[in-house]
Amino acid sequence: MTAIDPDDYTVDELTEELETIDDEDELQAVLEAEQAGKDRKTARKAVHSRLEDIGDGGDADGVEDGTETEGEYEATKEDVGEDAAGEAIDDADDEETEVVEETDEAGESDEAEEDDGLSHPTRDKRHVRALSNGEYADMWVFCETQQGELLDVSTEMLGKARELMDQFADDYGEEENVVAFLMGDDCEGLAEECIAYGADVAVYHDDDRLDRFLHKPYTEISAHMARGEGSVESTDWRDHDKPRYVLFPATNNGRDLSAKVQAELDSGLASDCSDLFIEENEVSNPVKTGEPGVKKTFEKVLHMKRPDFSGFEYSTILCLDNPEREFHPQGASVIPGSFEPMEPDYDREGLVVEHEMELDDEWFAVEITECDQLEAGIDLTGHEVIVCLGRGIADDPTHGMELGLDLVDAFEDAELGITRGIVTSSYEFEGHVEEYSKEERQIGETGQVVAPDLYVAAGVSGAVQHKVGMDESDTIVAINTDPDARIRDFSDYFVEGDLFEVLPKLTEAAKSGEIEVPAVTDGGED
Repeated sequence: MTAIDPDDYTVDELTEELETIDDEDELQAVLEAEQAGKDRKTARKAVHSRLEDIGDGGDADGVEDGTETEGEYEATKEDVGEDAAGEAIDDADDEETEVVEETDEAGESDEAEEDDGLSHPTRDKRHVRALSNGEYADMWVFCETQQGELLDVSTEMLGKARELMDQFADDYGEEENVVAFLMGDDCEGLAEECIAYGADVAVYHDDDRLDRFLHKPYTEISAHMARGEGSVESTDWRDHDKPRYVLFPATNNGRDLSAKVQAELDSGLASDCSDLFIEENEVSNPVKTGEPGVKKTFEKVLHMKRPDFSGFEYSTILCLDNPEREFHPQGASVIPGSFEPMEPDYDREGLVVEHEMELDDEWFAVEITECDQLEAGIDLTGHEVIVCLGRGIADDPTHGMELGLDLVDAFEDAELGITRGIVTSSYEFEGHVEEYSKEERQIGETGQVVAPDLYVAAGVSGAVQHKVGMDESDTIVAINTDPDARIRDFSDYFVEGDLFEVLPKLTEAAKSGEIEVPAVTDGGED
């Protein structure tokens, strides 16, 4: 009977315990117990390594050098399967612990010689705080502000978060909060506005130096909030270690902040997402299950959908824990315009919390002393009709732009959009239409996202980056000389023809209320 039962230990814990054993027979007994129990490759390797240290390599039944699959991890104390959803164990130590490595006399880490860096890629960062079976809850939403107002994408994300967490409560019988977090100068009123738009809790940090986005302080404050650090008054409303989920806007500042904060929180990020939902997932990847051939069910997984680079498909990104390695919060940045905000209810009750934290003066070493304000951009969202022009106007760019504007004028509530192809082209436009070729009218993944009642795409090929920006439109009419253009696959009506000929006819039809365009089809294969 061995003095220790390896099944009671994770591999990291077992490795430490083995250092206290100098008897070869006892180590062999531990090895046999491991083989009769969980039989983890990494655990067997740890025993062999200890046997080698004291002069005995052990028998040949264990894992041999070089046979372990790179990136595989051992199982946790939970049984793989029913308790594999990442929930905390009753006897687990929920305390946050600083990552500290023992060093030899030369000051080099013993672990660094063997660690391939995959099990904990940020282990060398002294500011990273590793959690052992941490508690995770709530969906946090970074609410970006500008000139004392919430950006539209902030209210859009709050609406989606409210929808997701209401469904979460129905699916799992557990109510978790939507938590808005924001910072700025005199932003308490904006925190209260977040409650009206669907948040249960709004955490804000007020400082007159935060009126503009600054990388370092915004990152440090966000991570401090998420970890639940600060005064008792600003943290006693929560009982989790980190958020379960966190959303950022895919704006210039949001993209910047999301990557930095998720790195600080020792987790990952799916960027530029256009859809989100929460479901369980069963996986058999040994990196996630701990052993080949074992299936593991992860519950409460945020599915983050974004366009991939195949040209016409979406990928679903999942942030799943590894054994011994937890990835929380599950994080995503959201393309503006992807979701509808809920109607604000200013009588809605919620908790507004002022966050307390000492801000280092060094974080404000860069000071903005003067700036020029750009003119307000063009907002294409909210219109009933959008007419979008693509590279099909290349033969006569100015005339093509004029035809698009003529069609816009034929409707009561319409606006003109363009594709990235026009923004990046070297087309020469005459002065009276040149302003319509600017990036502020771009529709797509890196532009605006629109969902009008009618979307007319003239000379647009239908790249997936553009599709992201308009495929939620109620009715899509495409005009293209190429019958195999990709946009045909997701259009309701496809007109095979030259936009220089078709657009005037559509304009006339829109004005008269009658249409006679024989080339119109229903988007089918015939």
